[in-house]
Amino acid sequence: MLGRSGPLFAALAIAVVPPAADTGDARARIAELVKKSGADVAVAFRTLDSRDELLIQPDVEFHAASTMKVPVMIELFRQARAGSLSLDDRVAVVNEFHSIVDGSPFSLDVGDDSDAVVYQHIGGKMTLRELSEAMITVSSNFATNLIIERLGAPAIQRTTTALGAPDMHVLRGVEDDKAFRRGLNNTTTARALMTLLEHIARGDAPGLLDSQSGDEMIAILERQHFNDRIPAGLPPGTPVAHKTGEITRIQHDAAIVYAKRPYILVVLVRGLDDARRGSALIADISRIVYGASQ
Repeated sequence: MLGRSGPLFAALAIAVVPPAADTGDARARIAELVKKSGADVAVAFRTLDSRDELLIQPDVEFHAASTMKVPVMIELFRQARAGSLSLDDRVAVVNEFHSIVDGSPFSLDVGDDSDAVVYQHIGGKMTLRELSEAMITVSSNFATNLIIERLGAPAIQRTTTALGAPDMHVLRGVEDDKAFRRGLNNTTTARALMTLLEHIARGDAPGLLDSQSGDEMIAILERQHFNDRIPAGLPPGTPVAHKTGEITRIQHDAAIVYAKRPYILVVLVRGLDDARRGSALIADISRIVYGASQ
């Protein structure tokens, strides 16, 4: 059902569709929260039965931060499904990448990354499966760049566009400072991320994604280590497959929420100096959306 398997999700598949969500009240409550916070916020919510949605600034462009790792994962699984590579292929772990500006080399600093494990493998090899796990669950920038070097950013963008999310722009890997100074950044909208997560949840993009690929990606997203945003606004134990993103004055989360009535929720936040305030705001929005949708 919608990219999931197992008894819990089989039960969800045959559940009676509940009444429509009270999105009008939720919109007003979210608007009040956002006003008090002083942040710039985009929200995209849609139930997986497609009966209800709530959109606030869905097409406003934000720096994607680490949410761009979702389309990287999608392209990795697409190429694996097509037979262009295997997830068990071993990749040399070399800390040297090339700027999209002029091809000049740059390296990553473990002190600026969210995970140190991949750095411990420098000079050795890791499988694409291991790198994908690190890229999503602990948001490893090193793993991300290694995968992008293998796939190619143009291929990632082609698939993202083919999935109906052209406003997710994947131009480059992470920490390409020359590109950053020129404004060449990975960007997204809340609607674009929602669209990509819907395809993962449904496994319904012939030639691009199937239910098996969707299930495997969902399992990785469910192992996310950073859970102080959308999951923090949900009842304990609610299954959530999600990816966060964070840079200076940016906090994001994009999730498939497997509540009794499953849904997609994307919240993009910018303008707050304190990341904890951004995380708390996303958790509060998550709590409101959950209450309105179930």
